[in-house]
Amino acid sequence: MKTVGIIGGLGPETTSEFYLDIVFSCQKKSKTTRPEIIIASVPLPYEIEEDAISKNIGIERILPFLTTEAKKLEKAGADFIIMPCNSLHVFIKEIRQAVTIPVLSIIEETVKFLKENNFNKVGIVSTSATIQNKLYENAFEENKIVYVTPDSFQQAKMGKFIMNLVTGQQNNKDREDLIKIINDFENKNVDCVMLACTDLQLLIPKHPTLKIFDTMKILAEATVREILK
Repeated sequence: MKTVGIIGGLGPETTSEFYLDIVFSCQKKSKTTRPEIIIASVPLPYEIEEDAISKNIGIERILPFLTTEAKKLEKAGADFIIMPCNSLHVFIKEIRQAVTIPVLSIIEETVKFLKENNFNKVGIVSTSATIQNKLYENAFEENKIVYVTPDSFQQAKMGKFIMNLVTGQQNNKDREDLIKIINDFENKNVDCVMLACTDLQLLIPKHPTLKIFDTMKILAEATVREILK
């Protein structure tokens, strides 16, 4: 069984949800299985996180924090590393170069999931940083997956309630606004909607006809498979 290193701390509720998901998923496979998990909580200053999430500015200031924690995880004995944060995958190449152990990609695992399930047109909801850096768009284009994103007004609204989630604030209005954005995708004939921000699952959005998938859940399942190899 392999030891997983988690670069966490960006949205503590999300990290704890991800941790528990891995533990319970491993136990479902085998009641005697106890996964070895090491978590590095990134000591990221709040103002840097707020600028990156809400305004997509200064995101390069995050990189030194990530590579430092990745090296700590490798030194502590992790066999591979994951990041339960979509936006930070803009740095996955640099993080992979900073360590000698594998780093799983939430984007690569999501593309695999979509192809395995024959989804060809996807709605994406995520942070402005993820959209502007085309993390999913580039990967989808390479794999001939059509995608739809919110308009600029909807994206600005989403930035505000994602920031609310990061600071531990959850309310029904944010959930309703997210569902309205998802409703717009229904008119564009998408096969499914991807929650490509790992904090959005905290709002638990549901839709009567559209399938909604959480990229963090997809990464968690890939992590469990890697642990049990």
